Amino acid sequence: MKEIIKNGKILEIKEDYNNPSWSDGSKDKYTTFNLIKINKDTFEAMKEISQALKISQNLMYYSGLKDRRSISVQKISIRGNYVKELKELNIRDLFFRCIGLTKKPIKLGANRGNNFTIVIRNIEDKKNLKKNIDDLIEFLGKKGFPNYFGLQRFGTYRPNSHIVGRYLLEGNFEKAFDEFVSEKYSSEDPQLQSIRSDVKNSNDLERIYKNFPNNLSYEKSMIKHLIDFPGDFKGCFEAIPSDLKNLLISSFQSYIFNKMISLRVKMGIPLLKPVKGDTISILDDDNGSITQIKYIFGGLYDQYLKEAIKLNRAAIVIPLIGYKTNLDDFPLMKTLFKEINKQEHINKDIFMSDFLYEFDFKGSFRAMIIKPTGLEVELIDDDVFPNKKKLRLEFSLQKGSYATMLLRELMK
Repeated sequence: MKEIIKNGKILEIKEDYNNPSWSDGSKDKYTTFNLIKINKDTFEAMKEISQALKISQNLMYYSGLKDRRSISVQKISIRGNYVKELKELNIRDLFFRCIGLTKKPIKLGANRGNNFTIVIRNIEDKKNLKKNIDDLIEFLGKKGFPNYFGLQRFGTYRPNSHIVGRYLLEGNFEKAFDEFVSEKYSSEDPQLQSIRSDVKNSNDLERIYKNFPNNLSYEKSMIKHLIDFPGDFKGCFEAIPSDLKNLLISSFQSYIFNKMISLRVKMGIPLLKPVKGDTISILDDDNGSITQIKYIFGGLYDQYLKEAIKLNRAAIVIPLIGYKTNLDDFPLMKTLFKEINKQEHINKDIFMSDFLYEFDFKGSFRAMIIKPTGLEVELIDDDVFPNKKKLRLEFSLQKGSYATMLLRELMK
């Protein structure tokens, strides 16, 4: 996975250059570099770098999170001059390229998107295989696919980020702690499941802290806080990085977004064409991203809006609900949201939580359908599985969209 930066450039795994001179005219100086990581998520990589440099993670900046199970490259910034240290740093499966000093840091959400190269192996060589793949690729390129948040958003091994986020918004910090630290999931290692059960079933926090794995440093720091300040579950969440809390809250937003698409499908409302009450956003001329220019479908401009969607100049959007969201701007989604609140027993007051203000979650919106660009495929003999085929795909997606969702459509 390669990050596409703001000017449209795709970062390359092997590129490297040095520019260690200070930029003038700024009080704050930052070291910015390309981080190449192998099978580590962005949080894990940043934690290892901060520990190696003996600095706080709060001094580190990134534009977007990258999947754990991948070879990826992305821009990272650190406040201060760490050019020399990064050149000498040796961390397994992390590599530092294009190290330089910049006037400003990388900002969250500043990237344009991501470029993916993916290989699917062990494909049965059935009749009409190539034609079926070509037809599906053509459909995905022209029509797109549902812009769900992928499982990575909620946790691959512990898919509960949205649950913790909801408890935080509700102000139920003890439940948030239990879910984050002690709730066990079958997808986790059995030994870890046993350790987490011990947290739930024992009052001996000193012993639990001593035996708790060091690599689960967030959970361990929360347990330590409870030892020092018994019963202060709210304070536990001050012991973890702000970026992680931000992710937990946004995961709940993402969960509600996914539920709105799923409910729409369940109710038989089409995804690929607008219906009355849909909100349509006009797309940016330069990079095709959604803009603040919105229209409600079901009025005088319907024919123009349908044509704009057909020409990739507009998209149906769904709200990511925050403290400033006005659901009257999304009439159809407002109806679906009310039904979800009823099903999930959600108190709408949680969308006025202090956490939303702390992380400035005013609310935004996101395209319901996303279309890949530069989609290229190659079907060839598999060099690992005899008598089978492999499919190599390369494509780009706008920021925040998940390649796993495209693969899901392809592999149905």
